[in-house]
Amino acid sequence: MKTLIVHAHPEPRSLNSSLKDHAVSTLENAGHEVRVSDLYAMRWKAVVDAADYGSQASDPLDVAHDSGRAFDAGTLTPDVLAEQEKLLWADTIIMQFPMWWYTMPAILKGWVDRVFTHHFAYGVGEHSDARFGDRFGEGTLAGRKALLSVTAGAPEPHYAARGIQGPIDDLLFPIQHGILWYTGIEVLPPFVLYGTARMTSEDYPDIAKAWKQRLLTLDSTEPIAFRRQNFGDYEIPSLHLKEGLEPAGRTGFGLHVRG
Repeated sequence: MKTLIVHAHPEPRSLNSSLKDHAVSTLENAGHEVRVSDLYAMRWKAVVDAADYGSQASDPLDVAHDSGRAFDAGTLTPDVLAEQEKLLWADTIIMQFPMWWYTMPAILKGWVDRVFTHHFAYGVGEHSDARFGDRFGEGTLAGRKALLSVTAGAPEPHYAARGIQGPIDDLLFPIQHGILWYTGIEVLPPFVLYGTARMTSEDYPDIAKAWKQRLLTLDSTEPIAFRRQNFGDYEIPSLHLKEGLEPAGRTGFGLHVRG
């Protein structure tokens, strides 16, 4: 297995950094190849601008189309090209990050914004009245799996169905479904550590044990059963879920998960 770990935490001594290091050692000791994109250590540029697209940048800037033209022409910046190459190399992608303000840190979102360009991660396949491209289960990155490893400061009950923070599956849906599954990547159930604001070093051995077990079962873990766009579950052209396919009582994001 070839694994890319995309790590987003500014403190090398943080819990997130320890989890990243533990993932590297666990996977390498199991015979897997591992690459790491440590975004803060790399001083990753987190904002899209015209400089990303070189001679393909238009005036006014059109991020989607300009990024696609730059991808086609091979004029994306070297840092972006290197990350795209890592994604194509990998069988599995692990995103390691803390939950900040209900989502990923800005530097990780900036990695997605710059690396997941038009014609690379989206805007591929047939686009017509009958088909909206290869996405949501198809696309350039299909055949890969991804896992979110997330730390959350609040206790687990806060993220339950009736918890004040909202269900964790809903909070992660924009990343898991809207970024990863959109580009064809199958998504494994996340590894979430709750209550990290009150954890101490004494808690870490149990955390490391659970994380190691999860890492060593990546191949045998079933992905989240997100519905595929082009395989009959959705009306065309509205892309509304067909009547009768929703499990009883389910609404919202949960409609787009089978079963």
